[in-house]
Parts: sequence; structure tokens; C-alpha cells
Amino acid sequence: MNNTVLQKLRSTFGDAVIEAGEFRGELTVVIAKDRIIDVCRFLKEDPVLRYDLLADLCGLDMYTPIKRFGVVYNLYSLKNKHRIRLKTFVDEDDPHVASVTGVWGTANWHEREAYDMFGIVFDGHPDLRRIYMPDEFEFYPLRKDFPLMGIPGSIPLPKK
Repeated sequence: MNNTVLQKLRSTFGDAVIEAGEFRGELTVVIAKDRIIDVCRFLKEDPVLRYDLLADLCGLDMYTPIKRFGVVYNLYSLKNKHRIRLKTFVDEDDPHVASVTGVWGTANWHEREAYDMFGIVFDGHPDLRRIYMPDEFEFYPLRKDFPLMGIPGSIPLPKK
């Protein structure tokens, strides 16, 4: 099935498929960020593939200058009982990527979490706001440059 998926993606999207690899039978495909919605919609709506479940979407901090922040999409096809992992990378200075909430409604909460913890902005998201941290909190706790012990005074603690 991995070969079928990869062949369909390459023939349909060409250069948007940047890289592909397989580990323990699971396919990971790196997609250009400007084509992520098109690729996701294709994977969901293609009658052979039918990746109808967005199992997870999460932020990624590689902490390298070239590909620092990314988004990982874990998809599952109920019809084929098959998984695929998509990745896309965003610029560190401008961490924006299009929202896939129009493809899978469940992306709503996943994207909010990635925004709250990594600062990745999902353009077109219907309600992009913080979900764990207070609105006035100006940091992103899962970034690798965030101090392990936090930043003293950044969050007012409750009174005893």
C-alpha cells in the first residue's frame, strides 16, 4: 500500500512531495507547506486511499537552523487499515501553515494545541487561541529553547 500511496502522491503533486521514507512499514512523506491542504484533501477523498481519520496532528521543534518547526499529520484509512504520516516545515521567523480544519474537523483542537505549545500559526483556523496557557502568556513551552524550569514571574501563581 505504501508504494501505491507514494506513486499517487508523486504523480498528482510532483514537486510538492519533497521527501519520502519508510520505517517499520510506515510511510512518512514530507510535503511543501503551500500544498498541504490539497494533499490532505486528496488523501481523504481519493476513492482508493480514503484517509478519513486524522488521528493526530502535532507540532515539531527540530532545533536546527534549516528546518526548525514543523507539523506532523498522522492519518489513518479505515477502509484500507493503513497509516501514513505527513510532515511539513515552516520558517522559524514566520511559522505559518494553512489549517486543515476544512478537511478534518478534529484538526481544530490539534492545531490549537500546536499553536499554544509551539507558536505555529494555522492560517484559516476558525478559532485559533490558546488552550492550555493563559492568553497573556507570551512564550511557547514546548519549544526547545524554553527553559526547563520555566520563566520566573511569567505566569502569576494562584494565591494560597
